[in-house]
Amino acid sequence: MSPSLDYQAMLHVAIEEARRGLAEGGVPVGAALFDAEGNVLGRGHNRRVQENDPSIHGETDAFRKAGRQRTYRDKILATTLAPCWYCSGLIRQFKIGTVIVGESVTFQGGIEWLRECGVKVIDLHSEECMAMMREFIAAHPEIWNEDIGEEGMRAEG
Repeated sequence: MSPSLDYQAMLHVAIEEARRGLAEGGVPVGAALFDAEGNVLGRGHNRRVQENDPSIHGETDAFRKAGRQRTYRDKILATTLAPCWYCSGLIRQFKIGTVIVGESVTFQGGIEWLRECGVKVIDLHSEECMAMMREFIAAHPEIWNEDIGEEGMRAEG
């Protein structure tokens, strides 16, 4: 991997996707899959609400749009929110080497497990990502709880 990769710029692609999802009435989680040089392979956002499909998370959408790759070990996944267990499983299944996380305050997901499994996790602690999620959760707690598989629980942060 190139030492000159701009992780903030990669996260910005994911943030653009999150904002697109929010504008569509969905959960504002965006993601993008990059090659080792930082070129976008696929980008996507959470479309669970828009398409009535619980499997379309931001990470899975970006992964699908990237198409088949010979290997994922040198790939970089940028996501606005720490990946849930479902998306963490995808990262492990395909051995994605690096995950850039916009924020993990709102939701921890499986990032500690990913680290334990040898995935390089870079948490950028983005105020922009945190604010976007806080505002969404305050306005739509029922959709957020559904998204994380909880009933009636409030997210921290």
